[in-house]
Amino acid sequence: MGHLLDAVVALSADLDPRAVLQHIVDAATGLIGARYGALGVMGESGDFVDLITVGMDGPDVCAGMGLPQRHGLLGGLVADRRPLRVADILADPRSVGFPDGHPVMTTLLGVPLMVRGTVYGNLYLADRRDGTPFTEDDAALLTAVASAASISIENARLYQSLKHAAEHFQRRMLPTLPDLGPLRAEAHYQPASELPRLGGDWYDAFVLPDGATCVAIGDVTGHDVEAAPLMAQIRNMLRALAYDQGGPPGLIVSKLDRALTMFAEPPTATLILGRVEQGGGSGGGDSPWTFRWSNAGHPPPLLVGADGGTRYLAPVQHGIPVGVDPSVPRFSHEFPLTPGDTLLLFTDGLVERRGQDIDTGLRALAEDASLLATAPLKDLCGELVAGRGQVFDDDVAVLALRIPGPREG
Repeated sequence: MGHLLDAVVALSADLDPRAVLQHIVDAATGLIGARYGALGVMGESGDFVDLITVGMDGPDVCAGMGLPQRHGLLGGLVADRRPLRVADILADPRSVGFPDGHPVMTTLLGVPLMVRGTVYGNLYLADRRDGTPFTEDDAALLTAVASAASISIENARLYQSLKHAAEHFQRRMLPTLPDLGPLRAEAHYQPASELPRLGGDWYDAFVLPDGATCVAIGDVTGHDVEAAPLMAQIRNMLRALAYDQGGPPGLIVSKLDRALTMFAEPPTATLILGRVEQGGGSGGGDSPWTFRWSNAGHPPPLLVGADGGTRYLAPVQHGIPVGVDPSVPRFSHEFPLTPGDTLLLFTDGLVERRGQDIDTGLRALAEDASLLATAPLKDLCGELVAGRGQVFDDDVAVLALRIPGPREG
């Protein structure tokens, strides 16, 4: 009973579908002392789509055997939906023999994997190590494992389905970047690794009536079903204010701050709103492009030169998140851009890790971006996200904008 409970706990601890399946076969063969074990997984069509084994030496053997078929002893196990014990496999009239490369087995014990009338596959063992036949107690124990295993498989599939649905919903709420020529732009979104995968990160870029390109990136506080629609509302409000009202970025962010007071409980968000335009800045410089922006409590933009030089645009006057206090002043900043520069806007999920100082993440991002200074923007965004690792505590949004080179201008 103690071994059975340990097996059930192991099955419940992992939501990765294939890891759950391997736990099931390992637990069953260990509990009953079988030499061989296998779990056939059925797809929605009713055919077997996967086979997880124990005691079969090497993946080539399993590949050569192929997947179980809906006939013979194993087919009967699925059709009858009840435990099966066979003392001599080859002598049983339902047996169709073994495929080439399959170990020769004598005794068989199998049970279906079912939840609420749905068959997910079958779990079967062959040949006890002590040479004795399988008993009714063995069948009862394997049935108990199968019951826990079936629930685990269903939960794992529901978990994966929910992850995919949440990610799809989030991506549908993010915009498709328009043609911003002569500027080039690329965006990348990566959901958090664990549920809930709905988050508040977003990006946006579009051409303003005066010809400048407006860029924005933000992160609404919270990581649940509430954050995603709030993100969409704030993004659309910011887009409308920037497009219809115009003015310096700091003024537009201030207007957004005041507009958020219409909510009974104003949402809070960090964001950067900027505009990239041709021509020198207010300082009278001769740079062909200028970036003007306002920062509301967000990680600073990273400027990557064509020569690999990097610089975070982090002026001393740094604003607080929107939705906190609309009376706090907002600031607009500007910086000259040169041909080949890449402007990188990102959310904190790209540089924050549990137990790590954010400055460490910022330094690592700058170093990685430097090596990708001239890479195509799609590759740059993809590599920067992939280089942060495969596990994300938070969702990540990245928006990259590249100034055309002399021959492109």
